[in-house]
Amino acid sequence: MDWRLETCPGSAAQALEGHGMADQELAALLEPLRRLSARLGADRHLIQGAGGNTSIKRNEKELWVKASGTWLSAAMEKPIFVGLDLRDLRHRLANGEAEPALPACLEPGSTLRPSIEATLHALLPHCVVLHVHSVNAIAFAVRADGRALVAERLAGLRWAWVPYAKPGLPLTRAVQVVMPARPDILLLGNHGLVVGGDNAEAAEALLAEVEQRLCWAPRPSSSADLVALHRLAACSSGRYRPAKLAVAHAAATDPAAARIASQGALYPDHVVFLGVSPQPVMSTREAESALSKNREYFAPTIVLVENLGVLIRSDLGAGAEEMAACLGLVLPRIDPAAPLVFLSAEQEAELLDWDAEKYRQSLNAAS
Repeated sequence: MDWRLETCPGSAAQALEGHGMADQELAALLEPLRRLSARLGADRHLIQGAGGNTSIKRNEKELWVKASGTWLSAAMEKPIFVGLDLRDLRHRLANGEAEPALPACLEPGSTLRPSIEATLHALLPHCVVLHVHSVNAIAFAVRADGRALVAERLAGLRWAWVPYAKPGLPLTRAVQVVMPARPDILLLGNHGLVVGGDNAEAAEALLAEVEQRLCWAPRPSSSADLVALHRLAACSSGRYRPAKLAVAHAAATDPAAARIASQGALYPDHVVFLGVSPQPVMSTREAESALSKNREYFAPTIVLVENLGVLIRSDLGAGAEEMAACLGLVLPRIDPAAPLVFLSAEQEAELLDWDAEKYRQSLNAAS
């Protein structure tokens, strides 16, 4: 689905007029969220690259949500929030619009678009909403028995399990189904985690408690053999390089992780930034042959070389590096015997042929 932007219509424009960053009240409102967003964005166990989003509501009239393609880690360095007319957006949702346009009131001169999850943030009643791609949560969210396991760990908290739905409006509609239970915590199947609170401090505290309860220690794995990886990269005439983030290599040096990776994609950002799954998992000899002899048509985003580590295509940027790192963090946290749910070919195709995600990728490439 392609989120379209409108100039704020009459009442919405008047409601938000003068509420730019020069508004001291708004600046004070956003400051705790900016600081929290930066902290979350600096923790790769919660946020990878441009993934995840945060928001805050003001007077039940405005929603300030992270802009698509921006990085939470940059929240203290640049404007990353977009203002929306909350009442209008909720009205559109209540009316069941199939593809409601988002009436964004952007900062002067800004070309930022609101997050594709803006409708989810608008739907939830909490003042502050945090949507993270927690590697601990994902390790449960990709399991066929994940709901039962999470129920044991989150006992006593108000939470709900939401089966996988395409990010954006389809996910919002799926969340609507569980809203009668008034959850403060959402476990999103094959996706991630959402928590809400009355303020930034309360939301952060709840997130910390959920993370503690869902904590799953990764299996130990060997360090990457960077000498061997550089030798393999040389076979590609510069088309590939070893992954820059050390944690990424566990996806290949942990045999169980590599086996899982060879079966497909487990969450949306994997597909968005690394392409159709599965990425190749190869022995050293197979990788050397493919990189040196098949240059014309061998161009996966990453190559997992068994027991050595991960090679990544040299033309890819920080977003792909982050998602390779996410693989290295998630896969060693998954029990090799666990029943897993992979994204289907149709679900992957939906993500790859989506203007909203193409826009997010373009911003990542530009950065």
